[in-house]
Amino acid sequence: MFATYASDPKMTNGRLFREDEDPFRSCFQRDRDRIIHSNAFRRLKHKTQVFLEDEGDYFRTRLTHTIEVSQVARTLANALNLEVDLSESIALAHDLGHPPFGHTGEEALNKLMTPYGGFDHNAQAVLILTSLERHYAKWDGLNLTWEVLEGLIKHNGPLTKDISQIIKRYSSIHKINLDTFPSVEAQIASIADDIAYNHHDVLDGLRAGFFDVSHLRELPILSQCFNRVDRLFPGLDKFRCQHEALRSFFNYLVVDVIEETTKSLKNLSPLSVLEIRQATNPVVSFSLRVKNDLNIIRDFLFENMYRAPSIVEMRRKVTKVVNDLFSLYIEDQKLFPDKWQSDLKKCKNDNEVARMVANYISGMTDRYAIREHTRLIG
Repeated sequence: MFATYASDPKMTNGRLFREDEDPFRSCFQRDRDRIIHSNAFRRLKHKTQVFLEDEGDYFRTRLTHTIEVSQVARTLANALNLEVDLSESIALAHDLGHPPFGHTGEEALNKLMTPYGGFDHNAQAVLILTSLERHYAKWDGLNLTWEVLEGLIKHNGPLTKDISQIIKRYSSIHKINLDTFPSVEAQIASIADDIAYNHHDVLDGLRAGFFDVSHLRELPILSQCFNRVDRLFPGLDKFRCQHEALRSFFNYLVVDVIEETTKSLKNLSPLSVLEIRQATNPVVSFSLRVKNDLNIIRDFLFENMYRAPSIVEMRRKVTKVVNDLFSLYIEDQKLFPDKWQSDLKKCKNDNEVARMVANYISGMTDRYAIREHTRLIG
C-alpha cells in the first residue's frame, strides 16, 4: 500500500509522445527497462568514478556506482512506502550524462564550452534521454515519463538560476515546473547518490592506500562503527574488520535518512505528491548531526584522496586529452564518425558545432577517449 503522497503510475503526467500502456509493466517499470537497455547506460561500465576505470578491478566505475545508488534508492523507497520503480529509474539515469574521466572530464568540457553555454552532466543526461538515444521509429530519445524526467532535471532540487538551455527547452515542451521540489521518489534517488559515494569513496581510498584504518578510526560515525566491530568480533582480521565497519557505516546512513524523512513527512502531513512539490523544504534528508559529520568525512577525503598527488597528476593528463580532442573536432568535423555527419551538416553556427563536439566527447568511455587521442595525436 503506497503512501498518499507517493507517485502513482496510474496518475502519471504522461510521456511527450503518447503510447499504449503495457499489459504487464507499469509506466515506471518500462522507463527503468529502457534506461538499462540504452547505449549510454552500457557505456558507464568504462567511465571513471574517482579512479580511471583501468586502474584496478575493485575500484568503482560509474556503472557500479549507479547500481549501488539504485539499490539504496529501492531500499529507501520500500521502507517509506513509495513508488520503488520510479526511484530506481531516476537513480539508474542520474549519471548518464557524465563524460569520460569523471568530474575532471566534466570540468574540462565545461570550461571549453563556456563560450557556448557550458556543459553540465545533469543537463546532458536529459539531452541523451530526450534526443541523443535514437532507436525508436516514432521519436528520438527514450520517451520517458514526465515523473522520471522531472526527477532527473531536479536531481539537486528546484532550479532558479544558471539553468541550462537544454533543461529550459525540454521543460517548456513537457511542462515541467523548475522552481518546485520533485517527488519524494526523486528526492530519495538524490540522497541515495550521496549515501553510495560517501561509502564507496572511503572504501576505494582505503584500498588505494591513500589512508589506513587508523585514520578512519578518528572520524565521526566511522569511529563508532569500528569500535562496534572490535566489541562484537575481537581479534577479527583487518580485511573482515574494515568490511564490517564500512557495512555498518553504510547502514547507519540509510537508517538516518529513513528516520529523518519519517519525521519530516509526519510534520508536513502531505496528502498528495503535489503537496510534496509545493513544500518549502525537501522532505528527504540526513539529520543535522549526520550532515555535519559527513562534511568532516568529505573534508578528509578531499585532503587525503581527491587532492592526492597521483590523483592531481591523473587529472592533469586526462584534462589534456579532453582539451586536445575538443580542439581537433572543432577544427575538423571530418574526424567525426559517419553516423554523426548528417547532424553536423544541419548545424547553423559555431555554437551548434561546439555542442555536437561536446555531445560526442561526453559519450566517450575513458578507454575510447584515450585511444582516439593516441590515434589522432600520438
